[in-house]
Amino acid sequence: MAIHVRLLGTAAGGGLPQWNCSCFNCRAARNGEIPTRTQSSVAISADGESWFLVNASPDLRRQIESHHTLTPTTGSPRNSPISGILLTNADLDHVLGLLLLREGEFLPVIASKSVKDTLSHCMGFDAIMDSFCGIRWKEAPSDWAPLQLRDEAPSGLEMRAVYLPGNPPLYAKNIHSAGGHSIAFLIRDAIGATLLVAPDVAAMTPELELAMQISDAVLFDGTFWSEDELHSVNGRRRYASEMGHVPIRDASLEVLKHLGATRKIFIHINNTNPILPKDSVERSIVEDAGITIGEDAMEFTL
Repeated sequence: MAIHVRLLGTAAGGGLPQWNCSCFNCRAARNGEIPTRTQSSVAISADGESWFLVNASPDLRRQIESHHTLTPTTGSPRNSPISGILLTNADLDHVLGLLLLREGEFLPVIASKSVKDTLSHCMGFDAIMDSFCGIRWKEAPSDWAPLQLRDEAPSGLEMRAVYLPGNPPLYAKNIHSAGGHSIAFLIRDAIGATLLVAPDVAAMTPELELAMQISDAVLFDGTFWSEDELHSVNGRRRYASEMGHVPIRDASLEVLKHLGATRKIFIHINNTNPILPKDSVERSIVEDAGITIGEDAMEFTL
């Protein structure tokens, strides 16, 4: 067995370019000077045939069509190799793709209770999806558990959640479900190769740092370079910490730099982040630290 990993999308909410943004990076993407990016989602598989998605972005249809292993086979008129979804939080850029999967079979979704409550009560996901395929919710486990296929057969992978600090999304300010608004996922295969997927990190907790230390590959929150990145573009915008993301420069760079993981990759990168241009000083700093800037369609196997 192995862990096959595909980065379907690597941008934070809005993608690159963002539809209403004329910042330096969005202009460069529109002019073809830097690659465009779809919104953050990762596909994982033990056998290269049955796949799980970590988050389901609004760009999911485009992402599926860009990866032939995620498209239907010719064995039946309607089918999909997507066996389930793992949600790291309830942000719109991570969950709206679920609605695009409504026309298939029932949808297994692994999430924290807080994320389930948010989507059910604030977004009406259960009511919408029950009118189509329906969702089979599974609470994200804190201890290692088998990651099962749609028919509950073993996938060859195990997973566990790393619960992180985090607030509910803006549309759910009045949600009262305690804790678990953000999680990271550890995935491992039968021989122990381990992947950490952590696109939403509000703080570097001891549990998270331990998970990073035992991982062979780390896909990590690269949303912002600095705490005041958005504030410097538009003074009315919030700071990185207020939006639930540790900045690269002041928090995650040094931690990832000293990890023994063979692959350390930033994902969920905001359109304003100065690591995006190939010739930026900030990108050089990241790459000199042995960390990769994730790109759409990047893939590797552990």
